[in-house]
Amino acid sequence: MPPVSAFLRTAASYAWRLLVVGAAVYALFALLGRFHEIAVALFLGLVVTALLWWPTRRLGRVLPRSVSVAVSLFGSALLLLGVLTLVGEAVAGESTTLAREFREGLASIEAYLERPPFRLNPHALSDIQARLGAYLSSHRSTVLSTAVSGAGRLVHVLTVLALAVFCSFFFLHGGDRQWSWFCAQLPPSVHARVGISGAAAWRTFTGYTRGIVLVAATNAVLVGLALYFLGVPLAVPLALLEFFAAFIPLIGSPVALAVAAVVALAAKGPFVAGLVVALIVVIGQIEGHLLHPLVMSRAVRLHPLVVAISVVAGAIAAGVVGAVVAVPLVSVVWSVHTALRDARLAPDGVRPDGVRPDDPTADG
Repeated sequence: MPPVSAFLRTAASYAWRLLVVGAAVYALFALLGRFHEIAVALFLGLVVTALLWWPTRRLGRVLPRSVSVAVSLFGSALLLLGVLTLVGEAVAGESTTLAREFREGLASIEAYLERPPFRLNPHALSDIQARLGAYLSSHRSTVLSTAVSGAGRLVHVLTVLALAVFCSFFFLHGGDRQWSWFCAQLPPSVHARVGISGAAAWRTFTGYTRGIVLVAATNAVLVGLALYFLGVPLAVPLALLEFFAAFIPLIGSPVALAVAAVVALAAKGPFVAGLVVALIVVIGQIEGHLLHPLVMSRAVRLHPLVVAISVVAGAIAAGVVGAVVAVPLVSVVWSVHTALRDARLAPDGVRPDGVRPDDPTADG
């Protein structure tokens, strides 16, 4: 038998290692998919902890720790309820006007599509509406069962939110002590590496969470002001939609603004809708070339292609939740790899910038 070349031996060694890593990743995602409610609750708990860690520590200087945590959680819940109440009032106040504008806007859109160059059949849209009504009438039981299942999903969502708040309370109250206890249960030979990995992961996750919230809030304010001055109805709810959509990088904001463009087209006509489309381009440029480099550069050092692939892969694996979680997960993994590599290159345990990699207070 001829000797095996060095290249083939190297390729085979890397291949079986990649197979083992791939099997481990698949098993991890299968486990998370089996208990996805718990995984989502833990993720939301970490997000809340990252956002409220700083104010809770400041309150802890004058209040007992339990009281400071309760005040932070209760205050943020009141703020969220206030925003949702404002959105509900805006929708209720504009519902009658919006319905009238939508009827007039749909009629104008239909008349526009009947003219050149589209030359749509005048009865096409009315035929679609008739077919939709007939479908709903003939599938009434299916629609009702879907509504009932939706109510069951609402119970699941409320359960996940309650578990997330429960987790965030204990993370804020004693997350550092919980991490120290976890590290103490591991073999002494891995204490240093686990400490470095945990500090890098938390540093990146908190930086990403605070950065994406700031970017989303800036986008929402810009969108809300622009839609308000353009006279587009439901400016506040559409701005809130933009805020939540910004948590899905690259594709979330364009989708939310496309919904705003449809509302503008139905309510204000093609000219205002065209201005909203131009707004999509402008806000995309501001987000990509100003906000992300200034706010996210220290937390997320990923190429845009990696971000795009991560978002698509997360959406395929777990839908909207996967698209939201994908980028912070990849960022954390990469930061851990970089921190361990820098620790190996610096025998004294100090990073090139003079900060110990296992210091959880580094970089803010």
